Amino acid sequence: MRYFKLYVDEAGESHWQDVEVALAERTFAPPAQAIEISEPAPARAMLFLRLRSGWNEPVHPTPVEQTLICRAGSVLVTASDGDTREICRGDVWRMEDTHGQGHHTQVTSVEDFEAVIVQ
Repeated sequence: MRYFKLYVDEAGESHWQDVEVALAERTFAPPAQAIEISEPAPARAMLFLRLRSGWNEPVHPTPVEQTLICRAGSVLVTASDGDTREICRGDVWRMEDTHGQGHHTQVTSVEDFEAVIVQ
């Protein structure tokens, strides 16, 4: 299992990193059988997002560290270093570029892009 991480370096340049999620088998919900699960990550809020087909935003940093889980559609996200990732249904995108040059996002699907954001 993996997710896409967008982070910023000391010079303010944003970059992509593909991150593998470590899973360990353990009992999570007794008396259910053990499952493979990651370590928990703290969360404060959850939001639902829709970007209409054709939406194309200016370059910006993310307002807060957050994780996006794509439910429908697709976007092309370009880091300031020029590297891109297409975020599609089922993909997880961790945004940590809270300062610096930021990133560009454009809806590439005919259908609207829908996602859940966890902050």
